[in-house]
Amino acid sequence: MSRPRNTERRNEVDNVTTSAQAQVIPLHGPGREKPAPTPEAGTGQAGDGDAERRVEAPVVNFPRPASVELPAPPADTTLSSGLTHALSFLRNRLTGDYTVDEFGFDAELTDNLVLPPLRALYEKWFRVTTHGVHNLPSEGGALLVCNHSGTLPLDALMTSVAVHDETPTHRHLRGLGADLVFKAPLVGSLARKSGQTLACNPDAERLLRKGELVGVWPEGFKGIGKPFASRYKLQRFGRGGFVSAALRTGVPIIPVSIVGAEEIYPKIGDIKLLARMLGLPYFPVTPFFPLLGPLGAIPLPTKWSIEFGEPISTEGFDPEAEEDPMLVFNLTDQVRESIQQTLYKRLSQREGVFRG
Repeated sequence: MSRPRNTERRNEVDNVTTSAQAQVIPLHGPGREKPAPTPEAGTGQAGDGDAERRVEAPVVNFPRPASVELPAPPADTTLSSGLTHALSFLRNRLTGDYTVDEFGFDAELTDNLVLPPLRALYEKWFRVTTHGVHNLPSEGGALLVCNHSGTLPLDALMTSVAVHDETPTHRHLRGLGADLVFKAPLVGSLARKSGQTLACNPDAERLLRKGELVGVWPEGFKGIGKPFASRYKLQRFGRGGFVSAALRTGVPIIPVSIVGAEEIYPKIGDIKLLARMLGLPYFPVTPFFPLLGPLGAIPLPTKWSIEFGEPISTEGFDPEAEEDPMLVFNLTDQVRESIQQTLYKRLSQREGVFRG
């Protein structure tokens, strides 16, 4: 009984297989042909029909952006040159390869260590403006006669910066200082190295004959230590020793007027007993010193102006002219009057103590 069943099952499977094969539909019959593969660009194997289709199709060429070359970042030559200069200065200090003149002036030390901090005060704190720089000779000797004020001699330092930075040849001002400057520890040595020397005729004449610019402040401590109520009123110019030095060497005298230094430390008092104990010509009292201690020693940021006046020639005088006291007195008075009148003119033109 089991065989007929197996035979029936086998017949059913055959029938299903036959009907499945009969229902197979070719994928690529008429109207459903497989498109020919498109060759890759650049192979050169495309047929004629493909070539015609490629020619008929519009080709749009998009403009390619022009290549932009970015500029190379500028080399920081300032930093590299500054570093090279600093290393060269340090090497010269260690090896002793630098020059000092007969007065102890060290030009390299002055340019690298002394002038930079003073230049910051000159440009940023006091904002100094200069006038009449063309009256300074580019070469040869000249005697610069300046008014003196401010309780501390910052006006002499700012004048040195003005002469060096404003002249095309960057000349150094050789200042004549009082004995007290060179007796002070550290200050005296630094003053010598930065070009200052003792205020005496022999040293002044030697410098002038060498063709140096020499600065003198004939008011001395009477000018720098005068009370605030007497500001911009010139004190006596001594006996005119600077005029005698100029006459002997035949150099011009250039009056220099400084406005702004009188207000940096307004002197309203003087402790004479303390000044005698310390060996000082005065011990100043200002609205901030000694009340605020070291903070009171910070100068007020007044606006400065420095004017170099017309040179007064000394070439037309006789060789014995410096022995004529009347002539020396007249030239001294002429220089003093020129500075005083320029001070009045500058004071009348400035807008304020701190604005100039």
